Amino acid sequence: MIVVYHSGIRRRRAHRAEAAFADVGTRGYGSMITKGYQELVAEAEAEVETLTVADAIRLVGDAMVQFIDVRDVRELWREGGVPGAVHCPRGMLEFWVDPASPYHRDLFASGKKFVFFCAGGWRSALAAHSVQRMGLTPVAHVGGGFTAWKEAGGPVETKENKDGRDRKQ
Repeated sequence: MIVVYHSGIRRRRAHRAEAAFADVGTRGYGSMITKGYQELVAEAEAEVETLTVADAIRLVGDAMVQFIDVRDVRELWREGGVPGAVHCPRGMLEFWVDPASPYHRDLFASGKKFVFFCAGGWRSALAAHSVQRMGLTPVAHVGGGFTAWKEAGGPVETKENKDGRDRKQ
C-alpha cells in the first residue's frame, strides 16, 4: 500500500508495494492493475448480445427498443446520434438504472430492450455488461459503435449543443 502525502510518498507495507511494482514488464511502470481494458471488453462481449450495425439499424423506430448513447456529450454534439436515442453519460448509467438510486430514471423500468452504443463499441460493451449484471434485461450493444453505424449509412440525428460551447471541442 502506498500512502501519498503532499510532501512526498511514504511506503507502508513495503512488501505489498514492491510485489505490485514487480509487474513493470507486463503492464508498465508502477501498474497495479490485474486486468486490462481489452480483457474486460472481451469478457463483456462474451456475455452480452452484440448486434451488427445492420441488425441495429433495423431496430430504429421499434417502440419496444430504446437506444442508449453512452458517449461523452461533446461526441454527441460533434457527431450526432441515433434517432430517438437517449443520452446517458457513462458515469451515471448505474445510478440511472437502479430504482433505489436518487438519480433513477423511469425509462430503465419500462420493460424495453436497451441497445447501448458508443463511438467504437468498447464503452457500450462494458455498459451493457454492467447493467445486465445489475439485472436489467434485455440488453445489447452495437458492435463497432456509432463509427460503424455512420459508415454503414445508418440514420443520424443532429444534437443541439445546449450550453453554447464550441461543437469541435
